[in-house]
Amino acid sequence: MKKRFTLFIVLAVLTATLISSPEFFIAKPFLDKIEKEYGAFALRRAVSLVAMMNSVRDADEMNKLESVNEFFNRTPYASDQTTWGVSDYWATRLEFIGRDKADCEDYVIAKYFTLKELGVSPKKLYMTYAKSLRYRTAHLVLTYYETPKSVPLVLDNYNYKILPASARNDLVPIYSFSGDELFSAKQAQIGKLVPASGEQKRPWNELTITQQKE
Repeated sequence: MKKRFTLFIVLAVLTATLISSPEFFIAKPFLDKIEKEYGAFALRRAVSLVAMMNSVRDADEMNKLESVNEFFNRTPYASDQTTWGVSDYWATRLEFIGRDKADCEDYVIAKYFTLKELGVSPKKLYMTYAKSLRYRTAHLVLTYYETPKSVPLVLDNYNYKILPASARNDLVPIYSFSGDELFSAKQAQIGKLVPASGEQKRPWNELTITQQKE
């Protein structure tokens, strides 16, 4: 009986190992580039991001949403004027990590690409422009639809708790678009003035975290 139990445990561990997703990983040359360009703190944040992603890579989608939302909301808010010296700038995820400052669009972009890498379908994720009644300004949040007919959950840098949109009486939705529509949304100057320029082909996902170790 004892041998059978031991064999069961061994098989269970082996099965769990076999179905486990491969680890996320950033190649050392890219880590060196991050440190050289943005400094040691940015390097630690990039390493922490990978560690967080590995900790939830086999978790359910709600755990992934909570971990990603919590991770990026640790970054202090700052206006684009303060961070970039311009009235509006949509930072890539690498720039977000590098500067360690962000406004609402930057949080949404970073969360979107991280959840996408964690296996959450882009068809469930939308970037939603809303009017913030509390701050009386246009605001961008990430919304998650478990099913096409579900009430979306809101991932926000104003309210850190993930709540159904029906519970966010402080937000009035205006327009939603998918990650694939990111460029056109920026070009269309949705929500507030965004200069349509030749930067539309910027590599939004330049901080790609691979799942294959070298």
